[in-house]
Amino acid sequence: MTTPQEELLPATRRALTHRIAVAQAEGRTPSLVAAVVRGGRTVWHGARTSVDGHGQDENVQYRIGSITKTFTAVLVLRLRDEGVFDLGDPLEKHLPGTGVGEATIAELLAHSGGLAAESPAPWWERTPGSLRPELADVLGEQPLLHPVGRRHHYSNPGYTVLGALVEKLRGASWEEVLQREVLDPLGLERTATRPSAPHAGGWAVHPWADVMLAEPTEDLGRMAPAGQLWSTTGDLARFAVFLTQGDDKVLGAETVREMRAPAAPAEATDVVDGAAYGLGLQLQHRDGRLLVGHSGSLPGFLANLTIGVEDDVAAVVLTNCTSGPLLAGVGSDLVRIVAEAEPRIPEPWRPLRGVDASVLELAGQWYWGTHAFALRLTPDGGVSLGPLSGQGRRSRFRANGDGSWTGLEGYYAGESLRAVRRPDGAVSHLDLGSFVFTRQPYDEGAVVPGGVDPQGWQGIG
Repeated sequence: MTTPQEELLPATRRALTHRIAVAQAEGRTPSLVAAVVRGGRTVWHGARTSVDGHGQDENVQYRIGSITKTFTAVLVLRLRDEGVFDLGDPLEKHLPGTGVGEATIAELLAHSGGLAAESPAPWWERTPGSLRPELADVLGEQPLLHPVGRRHHYSNPGYTVLGALVEKLRGASWEEVLQREVLDPLGLERTATRPSAPHAGGWAVHPWADVMLAEPTEDLGRMAPAGQLWSTTGDLARFAVFLTQGDDKVLGAETVREMRAPAAPAEATDVVDGAAYGLGLQLQHRDGRLLVGHSGSLPGFLANLTIGVEDDVAAVVLTNCTSGPLLAGVGSDLVRIVAEAEPRIPEPWRPLRGVDASVLELAGQWYWGTHAFALRLTPDGGVSLGPLSGQGRRSRFRANGDGSWTGLEGYYAGESLRAVRRPDGAVSHLDLGSFVFTRQPYDEGAVVPGGVDPQGWQGIG
């Protein structure tokens, strides 16, 4: 359900309406609908249309194109979480005979499996899926264009292969599995592989005249896992909440966090643009914030889902034209408008419920050589280690239950942190993946590799 729009300030609501009004007018699209989510709830819905007296709402279906891929990725990760396979497994182990079996499941999810971007002609988005009844018809005679795992190359056939993997391992069609394992548990009642009223029609707008041409709406057949779905701003708003928080009925919070992490090699242009790709999710650094989500397009439709995780704000934008407004920019602007006008109010600070004295003893300042770091206890029972000032290597660490911790991010991801104690129990130093952290710079009382000059610190004589 959409919550009262009064939860946003009037000026914020007007700014959101102005942004989509400009997008619909300048993008010359028949209609545009949008929604904003904050704090796990839909707090604003807006629509602009060229048809007098016809106002779209959050229940009108639009085709969402490649946002479908994120749904397919969720199905694949459910299988991984159940222990059916590892993401590092080659496809051939579980779906033999495709001709692209060298690629791992993770590489297919991240579009780094080397597959072509499109299926062989004719243009699959505007022709019946019955022309490509088998995987071989989708992949063609030369399915691999790049060395496996070497670069990010967006691939629609790659997600068709993942859909086929789901079908083989579940023993049911991709559509049936999606309905049973994702749409029904999340309550996405207006998301489906085929439209049902009310739904928008797809249009092409002439680039040099204000006239329109109806676009065909094809059933994509085998290509469905790459782009078949229809949905609404209401349903995609709920899906955005799931991608932010997780839902144990579908995927836990840790797995959706994994989906949001970069998983593909970045091209040089991607680094410049601040773009990356996770496991079924696009990542973008824009306006000083990290945004995750996915865009989508099919003839007659454009779609975008953008989530500012740190701001706890998400936006959905759907429109029914083949080309027009740049919805990724509109989505990021909607997130920015709310995040800047009404910043997230942090939870109250609360003291830890309990603390181990041997861990509290480690809190404070440490030195790696002459670099000053601070170790802090975190509310989840772990610790964090990072520079006292400026940029540098930093990470949160998960407690292992045996007095050691494992790094969760950055340079120290997967690395082991432990306190090394002297025979009397006093702390000598921290060992982090063989790096020694001491209480004083090159502490002569600690075991520093290479030793410490016995003459100590000196000035110039």
